[in-house]
Amino acid sequence: MPLSTDFTLATTQAGSFTLSTASFPLVLFFYPKDNTPGCSTEVADFRDQYPAFQAAGCAVLGVSRDTLKSHENFKAKFALPFELISDPDEIACEAFGVMKVKSMYGKQVRGIERSTFVLDKNGDLVCEWRAVKVPGHVQDVLACVQALSL
Repeated sequence: MPLSTDFTLATTQAGSFTLSTASFPLVLFFYPKDNTPGCSTEVADFRDQYPAFQAAGCAVLGVSRDTLKSHENFKAKFALPFELISDPDEIACEAFGVMKVKSMYGKQVRGIERSTFVLDKNGDLVCEWRAVKVPGHVQDVLACVQALSL
């Protein structure tokens, strides 16, 4: 399924990311917040499996609403080999439909629903996961990516 929305957003160190000119295949994973337990585990899992994604010819990018400064610290803390995209205006979040009303400590808050998307070599959406539970998730994403190269 081709995506109908294009966007350009700032990234750590690389400058900016534009969806229409990205390297494909591509994994975009959306996470709620830098330096929180689930998000830290998720980025570490992607970091640890990154060589396997590279071997499959696939780029990996993380997206949240955090600032570039927060992303740069998070990236350094976990020695992430991939870029993080800052989406404070929720442009990519809206394009992929990941903004949800969630309950936090009894209050309704609007935030990112942890989600991952795989786009194939043509930029078509071929796999997606929503309301992701972190344990085992990166292995599922890697299996999807590896199946693309068969």
